[in-house]
Amino acid sequence: MQQQQFRSTGGDLSKPTEPFDRWHKRYPKPERGDVPCRCGTRKRPLYPSADHGRGRRWQARYTGIDGKERRACLATWQEARDFLDAALTDIDRQRSPSAHDGMRVEFYAAQIIERKRKRKKNANTIDAYDGHFRNHILPYAGKRRAGSLSRRDSASFVDYLLDKPGINSPRTVVQIFKTWRILMHYMLDEDVPLPSNIVARIELPKVTPRVKVALSSGQVAAVAAAMQQVAPRYEVLIWLGACAGLRQGEAFGLRRSQVVWDARLLRIVEQRQRGKAVPLKTRASYATLPVDHFLIDQLAQHVARFPGRSTAVGHGERGGQEAGRVGATDEELIVTNRSGRPVLPSDFYRRWRSAVLQAGLPERTRFHDLKHFYTSTLGSSGKHDPKTVQALSRHAEFSETWDTYAHPPLAAEEVTVTVFGAAFWQPGEAVFAASFRAGSSHSPVDADDS
Repeated sequence: MQQQQFRSTGGDLSKPTEPFDRWHKRYPKPERGDVPCRCGTRKRPLYPSADHGRGRRWQARYTGIDGKERRACLATWQEARDFLDAALTDIDRQRSPSAHDGMRVEFYAAQIIERKRKRKKNANTIDAYDGHFRNHILPYAGKRRAGSLSRRDSASFVDYLLDKPGINSPRTVVQIFKTWRILMHYMLDEDVPLPSNIVARIELPKVTPRVKVALSSGQVAAVAAAMQQVAPRYEVLIWLGACAGLRQGEAFGLRRSQVVWDARLLRIVEQRQRGKAVPLKTRASYATLPVDHFLIDQLAQHVARFPGRSTAVGHGERGGQEAGRVGATDEELIVTNRSGRPVLPSDFYRRWRSAVLQAGLPERTRFHDLKHFYTSTLGSSGKHDPKTVQALSRHAEFSETWDTYAHPPLAAEEVTVTVFGAAFWQPGEAVFAASFRAGSSHSPVDADDS
């Protein structure tokens, strides 16, 4: 039986606000001949009532605002629970009407976007929320009174997304529902009278975890060679991802003045989103990053082939910039498009897909897999301790570093395992070895018979 909870219903606190089981007795009397039915278990037996098996099992009982008791019978416990939540929320609203009752859902959606822009949140995140609101959430519930929403609307919204043309990925449904959840929580914080469980226990489609593509050095070289054919000025982006672990936006935003050539250092202080300089992903992303001579040579060749205005940086000027600040106001970008302007993600994505196809890499290969290659190569080299790998990879949490390099598939294939032999075949354990060999000559049946 579900644990009973109590809530004020028209002034009567003695009434349970949990669904009532009509089919079974609340206070059975086995000593007077009550026999358990098959609905229960051995540890928690249930005793049939006079209504057992007749009509709907679960009854929602509550006292209305007029003081009269009301009852509704439903087929499942969850249906009765949802009915009670809606009825009791309506009673609370009638007792203390809120100024938010007349506001529509679209009002709060616009308010979320406006507040996030005022607080200068990540532009990509704001655009994602805005797109979810305009394309999915507002067409579904934008004109509804905010206070009229219930948990059933949340469940129906998932069905609406699953049936909507153009949404073919369970991952997309889950992402849109996360925005719906943020909106519901925001309205609750604004004192909109919504059920507290409005987004609780909503069944979402199962999402298959995104598989990281483990690249070998040969595959990285192949995609770089392919990019040399597809778009030569973008080839160095491959090396920045694979040999420095730069994210795509960070590679787009790297300036010539942020390369300390003589000390082989990169100052990572900003990224580019849609051509504009914006802060980096996390505080840990800001770093003065040491790189090897191979990447410096690649950068030097790129700058010589695609010359532009450059400002030299001395060894003594390599201190990192304060977190949250963008770099110099002039462009001086290492990589630009043919017009000398910042690279746009849409343009690079087309060239990246062509290079991946031409290099014969798995179709799902992403630019971010180059960063995984960087981290796993550092970790499997044996030359750097785990915390150093985390610092070089600029991961905010060590768990992210560990998940990336602790089990690198390609590196694991070249490992020679010897620890178990050392554990079981130490010198002086000839007796154990002999008994093992003797025991191996007998089958399990023979051993049992003996």
